[in-house]
Amino acid sequence: MPHPTAETAGTRTQIAAIRPDLLDPYDTQHPAARAAILGRLLIAIETEPLPGLTRRHHHNGHTHVHFGDTLLTYPTSAATPFTAPPAGLHVTIGGRPTDDPAHLAAALWPGTPLAAELAGSVDNLALARAANPTPAWPTHPQPGQIEQTLIDGHPLHPCCRTRTGMTVADQLAYAPEHHPVITLRRLRVPADRWHGTGEPVLLAHPWQAARLQDQYPWLTDDGTTGPVRPLMSLRTVAPLDGGPHIKTAVDIQMTSAVRTVSPAAVHNGPLLSALLQDLTRDLPIDVLAETTAGAVITDHGPDRRLAHLIRQPTPADAVPLGILADNPRRFGDPYQIVKDLGVAFFTPLAQLLDRGIALEAHGQNSLAIIRDGRITRTLYRDLGGIRVHPARLRTAGYDTPTLHGDLPTDDDTELRTKLAAAALATVARQLITNADTDPDPLWRLLATALKNHPTLLTAPLPVKATTAMRLATDPLHDQWTHLPNPMAAHA
Repeated sequence: MPHPTAETAGTRTQIAAIRPDLLDPYDTQHPAARAAILGRLLIAIETEPLPGLTRRHHHNGHTHVHFGDTLLTYPTSAATPFTAPPAGLHVTIGGRPTDDPAHLAAALWPGTPLAAELAGSVDNLALARAANPTPAWPTHPQPGQIEQTLIDGHPLHPCCRTRTGMTVADQLAYAPEHHPVITLRRLRVPADRWHGTGEPVLLAHPWQAARLQDQYPWLTDDGTTGPVRPLMSLRTVAPLDGGPHIKTAVDIQMTSAVRTVSPAAVHNGPLLSALLQDLTRDLPIDVLAETTAGAVITDHGPDRRLAHLIRQPTPADAVPLGILADNPRRFGDPYQIVKDLGVAFFTPLAQLLDRGIALEAHGQNSLAIIRDGRITRTLYRDLGGIRVHPARLRTAGYDTPTLHGDLPTDDDTELRTKLAAAALATVARQLITNADTDPDPLWRLLATALKNHPTLLTAPLPVKATTAMRLATDPLHDQWTHLPNPMAAHA
């Protein structure tokens, strides 16, 4: 069986050189990190249409999956979303045991980059946990601090901590779970090479800036911004003075994609922001406006590698729903949380869907304002993944701005899928799974909040098939799997 070990050996060498105090904790955390990533991979194998998979069957608490003539066997319970896998988790592939997701991927899909990406995800997760043995919640949070309490990253994606191209030193310097404060580089751009709004100055992530200046010497260094903290997404930062957040472009693959800023996003953001703020004026959800955006024009036009977006900041004490859903009892009674989110999140999202907008309201893009133990409002950020139905908007009395890229759609199913996959199949499932109580009454509460939207109650829940997408020829083309809808019994 292929045995990719170079990534972990290289990581240990780097840690020993620059942070020897972390080496023993890293080694201690590595088995649990392997189990965590292996569990996420097994969730994909349990549910997604993966290349080479020909048959699944379950027997005596185990799943048996056939990839052609190769048989994979694992405990079915290990493929349970949003739960910690058992210690010592291992699988049997071709009659041989392994506890390493990279080994498993190399055996199932030889020649693909997924094995190396999973090895990196394991190493970076082990490093994150080593640096945060007892994660602390900020008592008086400053901008960005709450978001830096998320240690494990994406709750379902096996590449949750993949950051291709970053060294250990880069992780420690820039990754949010290592709690850095950094500054961005201001790169002045010739006026005829600037596309977008605002002054012709590119706000570049320091990891990216040196690479850009080597390639484009006509970018003039104009100093640095004030101090900022990286948020959950690493490349988006919050100024310590509470100013607008800045989304930068970095040539780093995180989870499934290299995190650049497309020309379409530069164009669409300010236009969509005005529309969405009108559409949500009567709802308890605020869409944070993307006020300014720009990109440098290179030989191929506005360049996604040299671009930024600026958007309204979140209050320093706003809690991303991915953090709230990971440990809901930290924030109060799960029944009250579901009731409050029914009013302030799920119902307004469905009302927006009726009006013609599907927000990609997953746990990173959606935040709660909590006052006196109650969720009073929610916030939504990041317009790049939403879908817009122009005909529905016209029926609701709104004109659609001219949008670029794949945001406009006349497909009702595509619109509904975008919302349900993020808000229901991710946020709601994670919240209810982690509530540590009987899930059925909580799903009943959510069904009550969505009672005027029967399709959301009864249609199977779409889940993005992230591992299948990563193995596909076009990894950015959405693929879906579907799960039974727990609200259907209460419709």
